[in-house]
Amino acid sequence: MIEAFGASDPGCVRSNNEDYFLVIPAIGLYLVADGMGGAQAGEHASRLAAETIEQAVEQNGNAMDSDGLVVAFGRANQRVMDEAARDPQMEGMGTTLVAAVEHNGEILVASVGDSRVYTFENGVLQTITEDQTWVNEVGRRLGIDEENLKNHPMRHVLTMAIGVSDNLRVHTHRIVPTPGMLILLCSDGLHGVVSEEEMKQALSSHDSLEAKSKELIAMARSRGGPDNITTVLLRAA
Repeated sequence: MIEAFGASDPGCVRSNNEDYFLVIPAIGLYLVADGMGGAQAGEHASRLAAETIEQAVEQNGNAMDSDGLVVAFGRANQRVMDEAARDPQMEGMGTTLVAAVEHNGEILVASVGDSRVYTFENGVLQTITEDQTWVNEVGRRLGIDEENLKNHPMRHVLTMAIGVSDNLRVHTHRIVPTPGMLILLCSDGLHGVVSEEEMKQALSSHDSLEAKSKELIAMARSRGGPDNITTVLLRAA
């Protein structure tokens, strides 16, 4: 049994919200997408990708496994690319995508881009996904120290996103939930400005998932809220 709550906020700088999230306990699907490519295009990309995953999970039901999720991500990628090619106003659009799906007592996770999944249990916050960013995949290999990476001009550059390449790389993971474990899906509007220590503080406080989510978003806004902020919180019963 999973309890879930999702929330999204445009932040303090942008007037529009290109993030999109799904919380659908009936089919065990929880998702965050962070669109890019300009207001209308970014919003369309994130929604289109999310709807494609929703359709795939609905169609596959309990048969949806990690391989099926990768196939669904590929379908989302193709749909976004096709739309961008068809409509000049949508040219250059793309989106990050992270999905968590209930499957036989486990949580299957698939991700593209830099939206993240964390688990929080017994005071320990663990990052489950790997950012597909220049900093994570190139900068660290080059031996650039963490302090310089924080302010590096390439720090926001993605190496992979839905809708930008036929050669899609999808990361997959499995979580075995235990009673009381929290699972957080979020866009970089949260993890880009709120430290892990601060996240732990918010996740440790309050009883309700809604209150925890509101505190996380308030933390991001208090740091200037430069990007859209989205959180989806799950709690295993």
